[in-house]
Amino acid sequence: MTKSKVVEITVANAVKAYRDAPKEFKATLENLIGKDVLNVSITDQVKTFEDALELVGCSEDMKLLILDYDGMDKDVLASQALAKLTIIAKALNEGWKPDWTNNSEYKYYAWFKGSSGAFVFDGCSDDCSRSNVGSRLVFKSAELAKYAGKQFEGIYQTMFSL
Repeated sequence: MTKSKVVEITVANAVKAYRDAPKEFKATLENLIGKDVLNVSITDQVKTFEDALELVGCSEDMKLLILDYDGMDKDVLASQALAKLTIIAKALNEGWKPDWTNNSEYKYYAWFKGSSGAFVFDGCSDDCSRSNVGSRLVFKSAELAKYAGKQFEGIYQTMFSL
């Protein structure tokens, strides 16, 4: 008699495995875990910076030099916010990378406005042949740019306002 062994996997890891799996293996995962569990939108998976970090990870250098920083230097805090937003954008884009040689490909970014000392999300914009935003902070769709701008407004504010 063969003993059964229980294997535990987080939903995030199951979804990541499913997303990265070859077509033939996706059906196996759907049968084992359930298609409804695996077809979770990326915005449902990435609600916090920690969610994004779990999906894409980061280098040990970035973790040691930037993400673990807990001081008061405003320039380092702004760099830390940029690093976090880069990881968030990478997670939300699910492997998509902008093709900066393709002037027909839209690249979307969150747009903010400041007035009377307030910093608020104001929509999103796109750029083709030029960019007013760092290339690591663009998204493959307007919906993702809007989501990032609203969901992570505080991190954007730290990057822009310090």
